[in-house]
Amino acid sequence: MRQLFGVAPHRDLLGNSEPLPAIFPKHLAPVVRVSEHGDREMVSLSWGFRTTKKSKKTGAVIQPGAWNNARDDKVRSSGLWKWSFEERRCLVPASSFCEAKGRNPATYHWFALKGDESRPPFAFAGMWQTSRYEGKEGPETAETYTIITTTANEIVKPIHPQRMPVILRPESYDQWMSGSANEAFDLLEPFDANEMQIVRSGEGEKSD
Repeated sequence: MRQLFGVAPHRDLLGNSEPLPAIFPKHLAPVVRVSEHGDREMVSLSWGFRTTKKSKKTGAVIQPGAWNNARDDKVRSSGLWKWSFEERRCLVPASSFCEAKGRNPATYHWFALKGDESRPPFAFAGMWQTSRYEGKEGPETAETYTIITTTANEIVKPIHPQRMPVILRPESYDQWMSGSANEAFDLLEPFDANEMQIVRSGEGEKSD
């Protein structure tokens, strides 16, 4: 991962990290971001920007909301996303992603890129922040990230008709993380469907 994403060994802060069979909301996962020194670092962040959430019935603070995805048409206008898009863009490494179709039971479909490997590694376009919110015991903070979505391409559309995550090409990593907001926004588009494949489908296959 260090080689793929241009991270120097001393900037790999994951420790003795093991491969993850899946990544779930509010769980930790590797993210590549620009460090305070201006180079790339690899860290573990929690998936989903956190916000305070209160019960509609009682008004009491409950488990915080986790905003796992950000729409590409909202990243420059929404207060939740705007400053992170302008100042804290990151790469979210992955080898595939899952979309579900139907309910009770749902059929899960895993999408990956074509290549020499069955699931070649790639990176989603992400943003990160230090989320500050109210928890049940009082104020809390968490280092979090979110993944940006765009219009679904032709391979994803039959499963998820509207949205898919933004997948970045390696030659665009610098532009995404260090370019201007306008340069980064230009990268928010569907990945070429001809370069993707469905590598697994089935009921109850979400955690594979």
